[in-house]
Parts: sequence; structure tokens; C-alpha cells
Amino acid sequence: MTLTADAQTGADTTAPGNQAGAPASARPTATGEALRKALDGPFHDVKQRWRTEVTAADFVRDPEWDIPTAREWALDKLVGLAGRGLAIAGFPEAQGGRGNQAESVAHFEMLAMGDLSLTIKSGVQHGLWGGAVTNLGNPWHHETWLPDTISGAATGCFAMTELGHGSDVQSLETTITWIPEDGEYEVHSPTPTASKAYIGNAATHGKWAAVFGQLIVDGENQGVHVIIVRIRTEDLSPVPGVTCGDQGHKGGLLGVDNGTITFDRVRVPRTHLLDRFGGVGEDGVYHSAIESKNARFFTMLGTLVRGRICVGGGAASATRKALSIATRYALKRTQFRLPGLGEEILLLDYQTHQRKLLPNIARAYAYGFAQNELALQLQRVTEAQGSDPVAARELETRAAGMKALLTRWANDTIQVAREACGGAGYLSENGITLLRQDADVFATFEGDNTVLLQLVAKALLLDYKKTWGDMDMRGTAQATARMIGGTFLERTTARSVIERILAGSKSKDVNARAWHIEMFEDREKHIVEGLAKRMRAAAKAEDVFAATNACQQHMLAAAKAHTDRVVLEAFIEGIDECEDPYITSILSKVCDLYALATIEENRGWYMEHERFDGSRSKAVTEAVDALLVELRPKALELVEGLGVEEGWLDAAILA
Repeated sequence: MTLTADAQTGADTTAPGNQAGAPASARPTATGEALRKALDGPFHDVKQRWRTEVTAADFVRDPEWDIPTAREWALDKLVGLAGRGLAIAGFPEAQGGRGNQAESVAHFEMLAMGDLSLTIKSGVQHGLWGGAVTNLGNPWHHETWLPDTISGAATGCFAMTELGHGSDVQSLETTITWIPEDGEYEVHSPTPTASKAYIGNAATHGKWAAVFGQLIVDGENQGVHVIIVRIRTEDLSPVPGVTCGDQGHKGGLLGVDNGTITFDRVRVPRTHLLDRFGGVGEDGVYHSAIESKNARFFTMLGTLVRGRICVGGGAASATRKALSIATRYALKRTQFRLPGLGEEILLLDYQTHQRKLLPNIARAYAYGFAQNELALQLQRVTEAQGSDPVAARELETRAAGMKALLTRWANDTIQVAREACGGAGYLSENGITLLRQDADVFATFEGDNTVLLQLVAKALLLDYKKTWGDMDMRGTAQATARMIGGTFLERTTARSVIERILAGSKSKDVNARAWHIEMFEDREKHIVEGLAKRMRAAAKAEDVFAATNACQQHMLAAAKAHTDRVVLEAFIEGIDECEDPYITSILSKVCDLYALATIEENRGWYMEHERFDGSRSKAVTEAVDALLVELRPKALELVEGLGVEEGWLDAAILA
């Protein structure tokens, strides 16, 4: 497929030979605009509003500011954007919300193209604190706290993590004890390790906290619940019994006031417990529609999945920004001359430089389409209001896998972008070092990536565990074969287009889309099958922990293979929905690059498992190199398509 412009899209402005003299334009090329529209998908109107109305002055931070200045700037800009109706989607309209849950993810992604401290400040205020009140509270909680939460007047914290317990939320030590004679709860930190830690808004600005703790009623532990506790007065003075600490200088996100919170037998009114899934009624008795404490806990956490989706999307947006800076720089910076003392050579004309940037631009597109589908899935589950628990579990699994994948990619790729800019990339004035330090923590907050990938693997095994039982080897093999077609390889929303591609082509050519699909599916299927067998054996071992612990690397591999396949399907569906044939042709080549680069990255596995030999491995690498040559002239349009306004980059090297 040849990439040629048509009359609708306009001429290719980056054909070989004219890149060096092409001035940076204030507005994207026609092709860049069209690629943006395709990648934005159903969220184009939301994202385009940001590009039209928001300037760098609204949300790009000076990297040289000290902590107090950065913190006050972040709060001021959050309040200002909220006042303009930006980044406040996902709240009930009655309380002032503007947009649904899926659109709230899109707003978060756009915020992350400016400054990640501001992004996380908004995420704490609107996504975590506001999300806890919205999703776990009743209408009275909504009416009492949400209007001021949206405006920024009621600044709040999401007080889940403790010094002694991070990912293991069920083992939190903070207690919320019902005092029947007073009709109140007592919130207490019984040990030093029960102190809430790393809590955004806790150090300076927070007035309220959604506190996670063990609910004790009449001596019985009802499991983890959430209660709203006043931690500072309106003038930010301390509240008796609450001690807030400042965790000071961090490795990034200096505009976010992370701190600690400790409670010393703080009394809280009965009505402040967020009781959508259970609480003490006016009769003084605990009530819950969910009888199982375990089911109640996971139902409650499931309503908070939006934060995990947003973190992945925010990390991806920051990476798009880093790639935009590095690629634009590579289109203007020259190094060494052509033989015979010819013109100096652009950085992006070197194959090694193309290898650094173009496959990651392809991944940015792939992850963007997958993130769109994840946000739409969030909206569908939200609208179901608990009536489809299977879809809710699938959403949690996919959100965990995507968050782990995107944040790992962000940390790796922002570093690549920094190096691609040489010494200039190390200067704070060029923006990449700030992105790198701010994105660092994304790999461990809202769920440590290693733990999240294990959650994905466990979800993939769930139906194996139900079905295997005490079957003999033949029965096990038959059951496994049935489930491979219908359980963990259940298609995404791209089902029909994937099946059409597979039915229409049996080509084994490395550039054939059907072959890409088969390679991704085969890797997932084989790894999960092997994991299921190992886990079944582990369950019968004398030392179950040791045997299961030995499966952890296999679990991570299964989760990664599964998530890679989901991303590919989302990319294919995004291309299928594109109505512009020229843009479709570009996206198809970008998808080829994503698929082949992923296969190349995992070629050790494919060769170890005899899926292909050395000659096919070389053919994959040759195909990647050929795609780099073909897409090189489209580099500017491709980074324009990532959706980061040129004015937001704020990099001196691009001036």
C-alpha cells in the first residue's frame, strides 16, 4: 500500500528532500488534523475543545519553580480550569458535572499534555476524592460535598494507602468503630504503620479526607469501608485528633502536596460513612445488600476503577508529548555530512534514530485506540449500575493490564526521547526531564504494576480453575481446548472485523494482518495454557506458596501477552472505523509497525517455542526497517496526529 495524499487531505508536506527547510507551523497539517480526529475517535469534540481554548499558560508549569510555588500554581490552575467547565466530567449533572465517565478520562488525558502535577492534583481532587463521594456515597453525600468538590472549594484527599499496607487494601489497620451510645464513628490509627501515607492534598490543601478503614460494629469487623473525615478547617487550621505531615521533596510531581495523615480517636457523625454498599442505619444496626464481606469489598473497589484507567491514559499522553518534542527536534537538528561534504544529515534520517522514535509513535497510536475503547467500556459498565458483573470484572482486568502496560512504556519511552535529544534533552527548558521525573511514580501508584499484571493473570485463569476440577488428562485437554476459543480469547468489540480478516486471508507473509493476529493470539494462548497447567500442579504441591510463587514470572508473561492482543484488536477496530481512505492507509502502515515491532520484541519467545525460525525472525526485522523508511516522510504528520498542540510543548529547542 503506497502512502499518497488525495485531494481531500492535501499534499504531503514532508516528502523526502524538503524536511530541513519546512518551517514549524502553528496549526497542524491537514493530514495531522485528520489523524487527530481518527485517534481521538468518539472523544474528538472534548479533546478539540482543549486544543481550541487552552493555552500553555493555562496548564504548563515552569520546571524551575520551588515546591510552594508549584503547589499553589497547581491549585490555582485546577480551580481555574474547573471554573471553565474543563476536567469536571463524571459527576452528576445535578451537582454541576459536565460530561460522563468516559469523557472524564478524555479530560484527564488532555490535562496530562500540559503538566503532570496539575493532572494528578485534578486526579486527586476530582477523580479520587470526588470519585469516592460519587461512587460510594448516597444522594445526601452528593448534595453535601460534590458542588464544592467540583469547584475546588472543598479540597479532599483519598486516604487509602498506609505506611504498612499499599496494594493489600484488605489488610489496612485504620479502624472505623461504631459507638452506639453516641451515634458516631471513631476513626483511629492504632499503630504507626496505620498512618496514611503518600496522600495527595494531605500536606497543604486538603480539608476533607475519604478514609479507608476496617469498620467495626458491635465487635464484628465488617471489612474495609470509607468515611468522610474533616482534617482541616476552612482556613486550613488543624482539626483536633488529626495530624497531617508533609512528605516534602519528591522525585517528581512537585506541585502535588503529598503527605501523611494520622487519626487519634476522631469522632465522626454516622451520616459521614459512604454507605452505598453498607453502613449503620438510624436503628444502629449494620445493613448491606451484599451479604459476603469479600464480595462487598471487591464491589466497592470496582467502582473506583476509573482512577486506574486515567493513570494509564495520563502516562500515555505525557509520552506523546515527549515523542512530539523529540521527533520535531529530529526533523530540524542535523549531525554529520553526507559523503563528499554534502548537506548535513537530519537526525531522523538515521535508521538508529528512526528505530528509537517511530515504533514508539506506532505504539502511541495503538495505545490511544485501546484507551478509547477502555473508556467506552467504563461508560457501559457505569450505565449498567451493577447489573452486569461479568462486564465489570472484565473492565477491572483490562484496566489493570492497560495501566501496567502504558505506565511501563511511558517510563521507558520518555527516557528514549530524552536521549534522542542528546544534551539538549537534559536541559529543563526543553521539557522532557520534567515529564520523566513526573511520570516515574505512575508505575507504582493506583496499583503497583507487578501486582496488577498478576491480577490480570488470575482473571485469565478463573474459568480454568472452575472447569478443571478432578478431570483426567483427556478431559482436561478437551475442556482447555473449548475454553481457549471462548473464555480468555473472547474477542473485544473488534470481534466482527477480526473474524472477517482471519476468514479472508491465510497469508503467512510477515506484512499480512491475519498473520499478525495469529501471532498475537498464539502467544497469549500458549502462555496461558502453560500457566494453567503450572498453577494446577502448584495447587497440589506440598508447599503451595512456594509452588505458586514460582509461577509469578509466567503470570506476568501471560498478562502482557493478553494485553498486547487486546491493544492490537483495538487498533484494528479503530482503522476499520476510519472513513478517510488516505488516513486509513497511513494508519494501516502504523498498525503494521506496531504489530511487527511487538513480534520482533518477543521473537525470542516465538523462536524458543518454534513458532518461527531464524529466517522468519530476520524477515520480521527487515519488514520493520522497511516500514521505518516508508513512514519517515510522514513523521511530522504522525506526531501532529498524537494531538499535542505545538504551543503546549514549551521546548526551547523547538523555538
